[in-house]
Amino acid sequence: EKKKEKEMKHLFLIFLMNLLHQYAGKSLRRDGSSLKSFEDIKNEIAGYTDIAKAIIDLAVHGKAQNRSYERLAVFADTIGPRLSGSKNLEAAIKYMFSALQKDGLENVHLEPVKVPHWERGEEFAVMLEPRNHSIAILGLGNSIATPPEGITAEVIVVASFDELRKRAQEAKGKIVVYNQPFISYGETVQYRLQGAVEAAKVGAVASLIRSIASFSIHSPHTGWQNYQPDVPQIPTACITVEDAEMMSRMSLRGTRIVVHLRMGAKTYPDALSFNTVAEIVGSKYPEQVVLVSGHLDSWDVGQGAMDDGGGAFISWEALSLIKDLGLRPKRTLRLVLWTGEEQGGVGAKQYYQLHKENISNFDIVMESDEGTFQPSGLGFSGSAEARDVVKEIMTLLQPINVTDVYDPADGTDIAYWMRDGVPGASLHNDINKYFWFHHSQGDTMTVQDPNQMNLCAAVWTVVSYVIADMEDMLPR
Repeated sequence: EKKKEKEMKHLFLIFLMNLLHQYAGKSLRRDGSSLKSFEDIKNEIAGYTDIAKAIIDLAVHGKAQNRSYERLAVFADTIGPRLSGSKNLEAAIKYMFSALQKDGLENVHLEPVKVPHWERGEEFAVMLEPRNHSIAILGLGNSIATPPEGITAEVIVVASFDELRKRAQEAKGKIVVYNQPFISYGETVQYRLQGAVEAAKVGAVASLIRSIASFSIHSPHTGWQNYQPDVPQIPTACITVEDAEMMSRMSLRGTRIVVHLRMGAKTYPDALSFNTVAEIVGSKYPEQVVLVSGHLDSWDVGQGAMDDGGGAFISWEALSLIKDLGLRPKRTLRLVLWTGEEQGGVGAKQYYQLHKENISNFDIVMESDEGTFQPSGLGFSGSAEARDVVKEIMTLLQPINVTDVYDPADGTDIAYWMRDGVPGASLHNDINKYFWFHHSQGDTMTVQDPNQMNLCAAVWTVVSYVIADMEDMLPR
């Protein structure tokens, strides 16, 4: 009996040793398949070194050099600015639909969405006291018009919402001028979004907001603003940093300021628009998706070259480079050019509603919407395990010295997916000058640099291709 027991134990030990040897460095999943160790994943990623080099060479030095810049220049010069609901945006979508087909991409199609349709109309502002001075303005998206004869009123200048609340009694019947300092876009943009509502709450007749810009050469910057259902709607526009500071100095000296404001803005019923989609279909897991994106709409000033022409066109470029190299990743690489981003990710929200039932098949969502200047790495949101994988992938970009991973990923259009736990990535680049030009007449091709766009395209392509081609999806 005892001998038998000993033999069984011995056999069991041998079996266990074999098992351990078989799964050395691997952990068992519930379904019995083995999870790769990080060492395995590292080796798998290292296997992409040559492909990464080929992508970088083609984008930065080879035949595709400057291509994303040239394509963007033709597009921006031909179409111009592309405001949600406008004829220009319609023309832009038609243009891209045809260009993506000509490029030989697969499943090129349009997905209909409803977008806001607001037009600024004619605008005019002038200081009447203490002297005659023309004030450059840009009405804010969704603003109502002034009465046809305009509004003439005394100005109250405040540096914060707090100051406005403290001086509520003084603000009644006046035009509120906000001269808030620029801290960061995320923080300071609250003045643009809520400025009209806060001014209306204290009985003001209009609000003029210092442009959300880190630097100015007498340039107003537009953007979306929100009314609230229970607060009266008043006309609202952005003014230049210079004029906001001047009126602040005047008012601190006790000088009475009077401004005349005329705005012809109109809001129409929501318009039909489209998200524009193209793919390289996956060879092994076609139902799984790596999504690369930028938004096609822009404001109605400048050319929308930087916001977000660059991001849209390096996303297109990623598919072009992969196609040019004759590569077909295991997963489907999907390009989405969003519509209605500037109104708060309107097209992206409807895309998400439509496709979220397949959420487990979305490997990563990537969006470039903060410029395509000198790249420094990747913004990433996801699990710690996924971050480790992405950090490893970024080492493939050593040849152009763009290897850093930042926290988090940023993007209005991919936020819906990231909130649901899908990994997200955004291009991390030098945005020092981004807010100089953002939402202004200055957002033109002159801001873009072909060499920097080449580097951005290389980063975007290597990351999206490797994630799409690895055997396993990123861990959630």
